[in-house]
Amino acid sequence: MTTTAMPLIDPNRTWVPLEKRLADERDPVLRRNLEVVIAHQKAEAHGDLEALMATLCPEPVYRLGAPDNPRLHPRGTEAIRAYYGDFVASGATQLVHDIDRLAVDTHLVLTDGTIRIAYPGAVLAAMGMEVDDPAAGTYYLYESRMAIIWTIDDEGRIIGEESYTDRNGFAGIADRKLTADDIAPLRT
Repeated sequence: MTTTAMPLIDPNRTWVPLEKRLADERDPVLRRNLEVVIAHQKAEAHGDLEALMATLCPEPVYRLGAPDNPRLHPRGTEAIRAYYGDFVASGATQLVHDIDRLAVDTHLVLTDGTIRIAYPGAVLAAMGMEVDDPAAGTYYLYESRMAIIWTIDDEGRIIGEESYTDRNGFAGIADRKLTADDIAPLRT
């Protein structure tokens, strides 16, 4: 009997814990908060910039990673549109956040688990990292444990994301080249 290994990066797994919680949730505000985060995650995975921006409040604020990197702390609609535009253009939207802890409240959703991102070799090379193959279609594994706090306004729009990681997922990335079998296709 042949067994098929589960791909290392399956973006379709990202929102499964939120959908499971949504199926059991009866509070309409908590349901709304789960729904907006799921919509955001799916728009990000599909690289749909307009759908992604539609999940945000008019003046969103992001704090992603180290405080000394202003590129990861965009504020306002245009700065965040530029951030996501660059992210989508990079081709690094093939990711999975394997969430094993989830908390939902009236003004936030917390997702926590291991995040794996297929980073294109060309993007890593452009970032100044030495990789053995920066050709199109070549990916390397970014991996870290990440907690994301999704703050939600009274209208059910995402005010921002704050993310915290347990390590630098880029450290040693050149040694973690992915194969086509490591990345599952995104389902609609």
